Amino acid sequence: MKLKLDENLSRHLKPVLISLGHDVLTTADENLLSRPDVEVAACAAREGRMLLTLDIEFADLRKYPPGSHPGIVLFRPTSLGPLSVNRFVERFVRSTDLSVLSGCVAAVEPHGVRVRQPK
Repeated sequence: MKLKLDENLSRHLKPVLISLGHDVLTTADENLLSRPDVEVAACAAREGRMLLTLDIEFADLRKYPPGSHPGIVLFRPTSLGPLSVNRFVERFVRSTDLSVLSGCVAAVEPHGVRVRQPK
């Protein structure tokens, strides 16, 4: 699966996700650091990359309706410490077939996943 890591996720996740078989770019790889969210989302969509993020704005279904992008996965861990977040993201990616979230907006929380699917 082609993934893009938003700047609020650690760049140290990239090699972990690559080792799991994903094609991964970060916003830093593409000189998108501090760029507006809509620009980051548009770039991910053009490249056919599912966006992984901690930024709650990407869960706004009016701006990013399901089916209008390759997929957005919003992580909502209990702790925002970098190591804790990395473990949270890695655990989810290891245990989930991300292709089932294609075109969806998913919010991943410690006790479950809420998924909004395209209509």
